[in-house]
Amino acid sequence: MTEELCIVPDTSVIIDGRITAKLKAGEYNDATVFIAEALVAELEAQANKGRETGFKGLEELKELSEMAKRGEIRIEFTGKRPSLEQIKLASSGEIDSIIRAVAVEKKALFITSDKVQAEVGRAKGLNVEYLSPVQEELNELLISEFFTDDTLSVHLKVKVPPMAKRGTIGNQKLVRIRNEPCTEPELHDIARELIVRTKRDPDSFLEIDYTGATVFQIGSMRIAVAQPPFSDGMEITAVRPIALVSLDDYRMGKELKERIVERQRGILVAGPPGAGKSTFAASIAEFLYRQNFIVKTMESPRDLQVPDAITQYAPLERDMEKTADIMLLVRPDYTIYDEVRKTKDFHVFADMRMAGVGMIGVVHATRAVDAIQRLIGRVELGIIPQVVDTVVFIEKGEVAKVYDIAFTVKVPHGMVEQDLARPVITVVDFETRNVEYEIYTYGEQVVVMPVGETEGKRPGMWALAGREIRKEMQKYTHGGVDVDVESDTSATVYMDEDDIAGVIGKAGKNIDLIEKKLGIHLDIRERKAGREKVKKPDKSEISSFAPMIERSKKHILLHVAKLTGETVDVYIGDDYLLTATVGRKGDVKIGKETEEAQRIMKNISLVTIRKSESQ
Repeated sequence: MTEELCIVPDTSVIIDGRITAKLKAGEYNDATVFIAEALVAELEAQANKGRETGFKGLEELKELSEMAKRGEIRIEFTGKRPSLEQIKLASSGEIDSIIRAVAVEKKALFITSDKVQAEVGRAKGLNVEYLSPVQEELNELLISEFFTDDTLSVHLKVKVPPMAKRGTIGNQKLVRIRNEPCTEPELHDIARELIVRTKRDPDSFLEIDYTGATVFQIGSMRIAVAQPPFSDGMEITAVRPIALVSLDDYRMGKELKERIVERQRGILVAGPPGAGKSTFAASIAEFLYRQNFIVKTMESPRDLQVPDAITQYAPLERDMEKTADIMLLVRPDYTIYDEVRKTKDFHVFADMRMAGVGMIGVVHATRAVDAIQRLIGRVELGIIPQVVDTVVFIEKGEVAKVYDIAFTVKVPHGMVEQDLARPVITVVDFETRNVEYEIYTYGEQVVVMPVGETEGKRPGMWALAGREIRKEMQKYTHGGVDVDVESDTSATVYMDEDDIAGVIGKAGKNIDLIEKKLGIHLDIRERKAGREKVKKPDKSEISSFAPMIERSKKHILLHVAKLTGETVDVYIGDDYLLTATVGRKGDVKIGKETEEAQRIMKNISLVTIRKSESQ
């Protein structure tokens, strides 16, 4: 009489469906399948977190139970349910250890497709069958049915008809694929098929698996699955490139190609979503590889279409900083960083660039200059040109603008006196060599100033200067301060007589320091009783808004949501009071103890706000 065959599968062969397939094929005739309660608990925990691996595993257990009811196999659930702490430690091997213990107890064949599990089982004397990954003929995915040759992305959501973006980069159109809405079982079938594909296809990866969010890379296709609690309903978004493009396909001068290869550089490839930034970055990677450079990529997820010789790195232990540490040991000539978005990403980019690695970073930006502004506050201003010396702006799949970033010491545009010279970052059009922007510090602010026609630009600079002067003077004064900016290099400041001596300082020491800091000559005068505020022209074409006025503990708040983010002038009747910027919440804050605030509270019904004439 032959001994009864007992088998104990682990989580890996349940999730990928290998054990179910083998039992259906009759490979374990008359076997009793022992399912550890620890395995069930782990799958349940994953499903409760919204992870598709958990749902897929539970579906396989359901199928095994149905086979047992039909008398095709014998199945028995055994062992103790693990504690919450053991489930939390599943990734450290705690659940695997419990499942192996069941195999020892039942003297069963232990079946796994996890190589580490197999080696540990053999080390403990278990009878182990390791189901190694095999290259099977891969069937077409369910989600492929929604794609046509010109489809860039497919958007599926439960209770909503499936949609797709079709066309070419920069010329896309959202179309409905069918009238019937997607159902939850349909979307779950698609997601579970993707899990199986990642187990059986060496070119497919499960890139991200968070609570409620899973990201797959299936060949050239990136597929994101979202479901509650992360989203309000199950959703699947699949994106793929519709064309592989080389650098030769772009309309760009040979000077830019020469610039890229002449030495390791810091390049930002910028553009709005869907403009073709990643495609262009991939073409740069392929171009550099053909020029005999060692090229690597840093991506999350890894979806750039590059030659096999270019290794694509993901965040090591979910941390791109650790990936960068490995990169510096590997010593590539160039690294493609897709995407540089968070502050930490900019720090990693800058650190690798300063270490001498050529860096090409992909960033979201609606204008070319916005890509540079994203560095401000994240990278020290003086080293920005060393971190990024070139910006390539992509729009509708084409190179729309190239900037050359340089560092110099000069008098900023619009200023005339030599003692106003300071470090300036110039943003130069690569083709015309015209300076389009200057970036420098003015007082405590970093200014990104367009350089073009002088007319209309100078008053805006004066408004900025007036705010900085008033802010600096209020450090030395107790009463109100009025500022009249008369030119690019001089301003008259009116204040109470009692405050003048403190501002001037002994032998003019204070005022010298203030003028040096602000870069402007100041004429200090007494503010005489009854002196009217500086008036601005009352132009009829400027719309006025009556703000809602509120008092807080420290401020007077003028609410005017229509002008959020704008520079505005505050008036009392026809008298100009001050210039300020409306905050993100749609209000202007004025210190409660200032004279301006007191005047506002005495004349609430006369207060109006106008968009600044200097804009």
